[in-house]
Amino acid sequence: MRKPREIAGYVLGGLIFVLLIPTVMWLVSGRPGFLAAPVWRRVVALLLALVGLSLSVWSIVYMRYKGDGNPMDAFGHEVAARTKHLMTEGPYRLSRNPMLSGSFIYYAGVCIWLWTWQALLVFVAFIAIMLVQVRSEEKRLHRDFGEEYEAYCRRTGRFWPKKSKK
Repeated sequence: MRKPREIAGYVLGGLIFVLLIPTVMWLVSGRPGFLAAPVWRRVVALLLALVGLSLSVWSIVYMRYKGDGNPMDAFGHEVAARTKHLMTEGPYRLSRNPMLSGSFIYYAGVCIWLWTWQALLVFVAFIAIMLVQVRSEEKRLHRDFGEEYEAYCRRTGRFWPKKSKK
């Protein structure tokens, strides 16, 4: 049975990443209607949003069952139980931070739909904040997993797959 704190972590993460940030992007963009965007932008935005959300959800589910933990570790503060195993397969073979990669893709879709510099500014601010968070998390992972994590870093990109060297 999941602990209330763990469930709260998933709910909080969903509210922040799936609803709050896109809502802020929409508000600062002047609250345009979805149908106000040209068809091509709506289609591209929807596809990116679906791909991004799918990658993020896959990562969360994988982390829960294979990493035996929770993604809610914010700036060194454990919101819920941290993962006990270094995950290098599933979505984590594509990038070391597939949840964030999925979020980036999702927000890129929101930016394409809104098509404003204000939405883009929120997106850039989010990326900057997440870079600080990721660096903090990487220090913890290095402490927790040592050489195994270093080897993983050498072969797997932070956000996007590395080109294989042949």
